[in-house]
Amino acid sequence: MNILLLGSGGREHAIAWKLAQSAEIKKLFIAPGNAGTGHTGINVPIDVNDFSNIKFFVLENDIDMVIVGPEEPLVNGIADYFMEDELLREIAVIGPSKSGARLEGSKDFAKAFMQRHGIPTAAYRTFSTSESADAKEFLRSLKPPYVLKADGLAAGKGVVICVDINDADRELTDMLDNARFGKASEKVVIEEFLSGIELSVFILTDGKSWLLLPEAKDYKRIGEGDTGPNTGGMGSVSPVPFADAEFMEKVRIRIIEPTVQGLLSENIDYKGFIFFGLINVNENPYVIEYNVRMGDPETESVIPRIRTDLVYLLKKVADQSLHSAHIDFDERCAATVMLVSGGYPGSYPKGYVIGGLDKGYKSMLFHAGTQIDEKDESVKTAGGRVIAVTSLANTAIEALQQSYEVADMIEFQGKAFRKDLGYDLI
Repeated sequence: MNILLLGSGGREHAIAWKLAQSAEIKKLFIAPGNAGTGHTGINVPIDVNDFSNIKFFVLENDIDMVIVGPEEPLVNGIADYFMEDELLREIAVIGPSKSGARLEGSKDFAKAFMQRHGIPTAAYRTFSTSESADAKEFLRSLKPPYVLKADGLAAGKGVVICVDINDADRELTDMLDNARFGKASEKVVIEEFLSGIELSVFILTDGKSWLLLPEAKDYKRIGEGDTGPNTGGMGSVSPVPFADAEFMEKVRIRIIEPTVQGLLSENIDYKGFIFFGLINVNENPYVIEYNVRMGDPETESVIPRIRTDLVYLLKKVADQSLHSAHIDFDERCAATVMLVSGGYPGSYPKGYVIGGLDKGYKSMLFHAGTQIDEKDESVKTAGGRVIAVTSLANTAIEALQQSYEVADMIEFQGKAFRKDLGYDLI
């Protein structure tokens, strides 16, 4: 098969790494890719939202399957674009339709969907820019902390939690009246705060059947002890100790099955990954959010624990035969430590040379914000999250220790990483 994978982050490098191990791969292309994905396939300089150039490339290179890594092209309707084009409609797209992508593209749609299908989630109300006064009044009916969510895509940074009502008022004004997140915050969802431990659960679905993937826990805050601003993710661990058989059975019955059946009953075309952002409240799972793709940095911990050929699984998704598929997991623990640029998640410099990448580590290095300097072929920083270091070991402590050892040996100016990942679970 010839496969085109869209994206350029650590998630895409992990997926490309896994795809490249399949005997079914003839050619693997990654658009636009990064310095790491270039070692697993062929990088092509096409933007993930440039559908016309993607079409041209797909037809010119006899692509059999397109795998969509990030959420934005899904929300923008790339699956529909292929389905509506006579030349493209026979090419498999792994990712939901635009209608299905609303689960991530609109917090308001997702909350209403959960309400329609009896899926446990926090109580909420949604307000538009003309309802700022009503929104502030609603805030006062809640107990702190206050949870404010931009309705649309905000690069993983559209959720604000405030302890003080005055801070919540200011954040609400900034989001609704001052368009802090642009169009994403033209509507804001205000919901009750749920206290518990978070985890990420993933499935593959062909729209009818589904397969459970390994679960993970990620760490969003920049600082130790979950302090400081939210980031795209500072690391992850898999498995999650409290996600035992009893808890996961509750997840299956209360969340996964109603979601898949809900999509089917509403005639929403969905072939791809569903990410359930969950919280464990007194041993009961609640949905915080949906994502319509794999998480990042969770993918870097989840994918290495899947033993089954990923191409085999994705072909089953494409032809809606997932009910006959099998999947095997590596029982070992995975731990991912994300190395980030100094200043992230705020402003940060780029273009620093990265050293220590060629020392033959036992750990896996998944590139996120990297690029090759064409003049000297050095690898340089090109983003806020730079390299994900993933290790597999018999225990979470051993996996974390191994990842931290490697994290210390990789060098670039301003390098930062959290040193307390996973210890809340151990």
